[in-house]
Amino acid sequence: MATVTFHNDPVETVGTLPAVGEQLPTFDLVGTDLGAVSAADFAGKRLVVSIFPSVDTGTCAAAMRTFNEEAAGLDNTVVLCVSKDLPFAQSRFCAAEGIENVVSASAFRSTFGEDFGLTLQGSPLQGLLARAIVVTDAEHKVVYTQLVDEVTEEPDYAAAIAALN
Repeated sequence: MATVTFHNDPVETVGTLPAVGEQLPTFDLVGTDLGAVSAADFAGKRLVVSIFPSVDTGTCAAAMRTFNEEAAGLDNTVVLCVSKDLPFAQSRFCAAEGIENVVSASAFRSTFGEDFGLTLQGSPLQGLLARAIVVTDAEHKVVYTQLVDEVTEEPDYAAAIAALN
């Protein structure tokens, strides 16, 4: 388990993020078109997996906007934004915000949160995902991770992008 905070109150996750050097865990998510999304869909591509509680919060929305801008300039890289929001909410948000350079997917009916050690326990956000970044190389070996200490704060975008170099 890992501990983060939500408004400075400690919150535990169900496990720990995959470590640098490990293979990215397999995952099955639901895309905004209700189709399946898995790591195999991004074979041969580097991944920046941005994980967060909900697109309906200011911090999560800011992260999607920032990674949408960053993704436009990245070669052979997919930015995958994952939350437990329903695909309909993700699609609505992306359409309203002009988000076109990232792939948005929902973990609402998968074990993604448990497999990545990010499901929050014992807080008002219980059952949602902690805020984290996982970056992989083209073979999906993890090259960078960040579990954001305070759920309400943004991740270190620069460090995540720098890990691709």
